[in-house]
Amino acid sequence: MSAENELSGSARDAVQAGSISGGVHFHDHATRPDGSGGRVPRQLPADVRGFVNRAAELDQLNAVLPGEDGTPLVVSVCLIAGTAGAGKTSLALRWAHRVQERFPDGQLYINLRGYDPGEPVTAREALHRFLSALGVPAPGIPDDPEAASALYRSLLADRRVLIVLDNAATVAQVRPLLPGNSHSLTVVTSRGRLSGLAIRDGAHRLTLGTLPEPEAVALLRAVTAGYRPEDDTGKLAELARLCARLPLALRIAAERAATHPHLTLDDLIADLRDESALWDALSTGDEDEAEAVRTVFAWSYRSLPPEAARLFRLLGLHPGREFGIGATTALAGTPARRTRQLLDILVGAHILEQTAPDRYEFHDLLRAYATDQAQREETPEDRRAALRRLLDWYLHAAAAAAEWIQPAERPLPLTPPLEGVIPPAFENYDQAVDWSEREHATFLPLIRSAEAAQEDRYAWLLSDVLWSAKAPSATIHDWLVVGEIGVRAVRRLGNRLGEARLLDYLGMGHMKLHALTESRHCHEAALTVWRR
Repeated sequence: MSAENELSGSARDAVQAGSISGGVHFHDHATRPDGSGGRVPRQLPADVRGFVNRAAELDQLNAVLPGEDGTPLVVSVCLIAGTAGAGKTSLALRWAHRVQERFPDGQLYINLRGYDPGEPVTAREALHRFLSALGVPAPGIPDDPEAASALYRSLLADRRVLIVLDNAATVAQVRPLLPGNSHSLTVVTSRGRLSGLAIRDGAHRLTLGTLPEPEAVALLRAVTAGYRPEDDTGKLAELARLCARLPLALRIAAERAATHPHLTLDDLIADLRDESALWDALSTGDEDEAEAVRTVFAWSYRSLPPEAARLFRLLGLHPGREFGIGATTALAGTPARRTRQLLDILVGAHILEQTAPDRYEFHDLLRAYATDQAQREETPEDRRAALRRLLDWYLHAAAAAAEWIQPAERPLPLTPPLEGVIPPAFENYDQAVDWSEREHATFLPLIRSAEAAQEDRYAWLLSDVLWSAKAPSATIHDWLVVGEIGVRAVRRLGNRLGEARLLDYLGMGHMKLHALTESRHCHEAALTVWRR
């Protein structure tokens, strides 16, 4: 018996009841206030705790705002430049939170990681994230960067959006992300001058220096308030000078002072002065500032309990931009509960940032310092063992996700996880997809790390498994690089089965991009291997 379906209401909320089984779920996204449709992104990270001063710089930013009546902006691009650790991101976020109501069509944010020790975020990847946030489904996002940029500008043409492009290294990272209208404002932070933005795009540049001494003292007081008796202003000024009046160094020093209220400032200052200056330079563009940052890092690091210090340096081996509790537990080889306690210690010392309930990341300078400490203090054997545990965790986690995301694929048989590695168990499709989306940015640097460490078995197995564990929003471009690394690794091992599988996946990947010549080449190479 057939059923006739009638439609009422909008087509967006309609289903054909006669051909659906199981639950039906509707997900309502925030829409534009004028009712014209389209998703309103709200991507700003949380406001900065304990932000003080920078009043003059905030006034300069206010000067570029449009009038309350929605008149065009004075400028459409604002660049906040300055040395590492000067507080560029903190200033940008504090101001963005203050003025977000002036941009009713939403706020977009991305950390471009231009100076991160790992791979920077490309304009193509950033466009993919922004278009997804604006409501474009993954299949509708063009693979060609120029086409994606054109679609992005079209979507923003009549909108007032605030866009924060944090930690940019080059103009090439930024320019495809500029909306191209006079009602949206783009705020860029960078250690470089990015002169091309000023020359071609009319960007207003604000150069952020170190804090004046009174403001540096005020920052120290703001962080330590309620934890210590009121300290002498002269001694706080001396502590600020030892930190080169850089906000990043000041916050770390203040956190140490706050967590050691029994120590006098004289003791803390003497300890900081005595700290060794033998570390390799971390480039901040000025040797005096680099020396201060290096010394404060070392001072804070040496005050950590031994287990927390070990976790800090092992995290320097994690190739991803951020990391979760599960991967951290595998990397350290410690129980999850103890790992969480150690992470809390690192967050409390202000040398690790918590971005979500179970997600963490470094400031790029601290990540470089942690990597350096791992090279200095961990034996090659211990570093390799930690990396293998991390690779093993991701391999088994991805395999578990793949069973839900693409259950029709033939899974590879895997050996049991290494001792100390407890991969996640997913109860449904949504949990598997959520994990894959969160970890997507880690996959490529992870496999590159496996190749660099000559861990060919993990490089090819991860490449194979990730074909089926790709995040729905991921582009096929990302996996093609992964697959090519996997093919190189599996050929070094002489594993014909693995080589044939990866070549087939590469062929399918190229076909999805309509690169038919490359697709045929891969499939013919796979067929040759299968015949053998």
